[in-house]
Amino acid sequence: MKKKLCLLICLCMLVLGVSACGEDPKKIDYNGMTYDELESSARNMAESLAGFTDEQLDEGIAYYGQYGETLLVDLMTQWKEMKEDLGSFEQLGEFTIDKSGKTLTTTQVMECSGRDITLTSVYNYLDMQITDLTLDEIYTLGEKMQKAAMNTLMGLGTVFMILILISLVIYGFKIIPYLQEKAKAKHAPVQEAPQAPVSQAPAVPVPEAEPVQDDSELIAVIAAAIAAAEGTLSADGFIVRSIKRRR
Repeated sequence: MKKKLCLLICLCMLVLGVSACGEDPKKIDYNGMTYDELESSARNMAESLAGFTDEQLDEGIAYYGQYGETLLVDLMTQWKEMKEDLGSFEQLGEFTIDKSGKTLTTTQVMECSGRDITLTSVYNYLDMQITDLTLDEIYTLGEKMQKAAMNTLMGLGTVFMILILISLVIYGFKIIPYLQEKAKAKHAPVQEAPQAPVSQAPAVPVPEAEPVQDDSELIAVIAAAIAAAEGTLSADGFIVRSIKRRR
C-alpha cells in the first residue's frame, strides 16, 4: 500500500513539473512585467540603435557619459564599431526570454545585410533593472568550425613552441659550462714554460802549486857537504843539477 502511495505521489509531481515546463512564456508574469513589455523594450532599443547616425551616436555617447550611464555608452560605442562590418539593418528577428535564478535574460535578433547580431539584455529579477547590455555577432556553423580549428591550431602551436623553448633552455645548460671554461682560459695569464736546469760540470780540483823557493843557498850547502864527505876542499869536481824532495 505504501509503495502504491509513493508511486502516485511521484507521478503527480512529474505531471506538475511537465505542465510547468510547458507553460507559455507569453503568459508568465516576470516580477511585474509581461512578455510583451520585455519584447517591446528590446525591439525599441534595437530599432533606435539601427536608426542612429554616427553623429547621433557621438552625441548620445557624450550625453549619457555626463550622467554616468555606462551601459548605454558602452552599447552605443559597440554598435558604432560593429555597424560597418554588419552592413545595413534589414529587420528584427526572433525574441527569446531565459529565466535562471535571480537573473532574467532577453535576446533580440537584429538581421543585417552583412551579418546578423543579437542584442542581449540582462535583468536583475528582484527589481527588474537592467544590469548588462551587449551586442554579439551570430556566426554560421562553418564559421564556428573554422574558428574552433584555428583556436586548436593556435593552442597546439603554442604548446610546441613552449616545448621547443624548454628544450633549448635545457640544451643551453650543457653549453654554459663550456663557454665559462673557455672564457676563463681566454682571460687567464699566460704561464711561461719552466726551463730545464743548466747542468754544471763538476769542479775539478786544481792542485796547489808548490811555492817556488830559491835553492841556490841549499845547493851550496849540499855541495859543501858532499865535498867534505869526499875529502875535497872545493866542490868544483861535481855539479848539483836538481834537488828532489821526499814526502
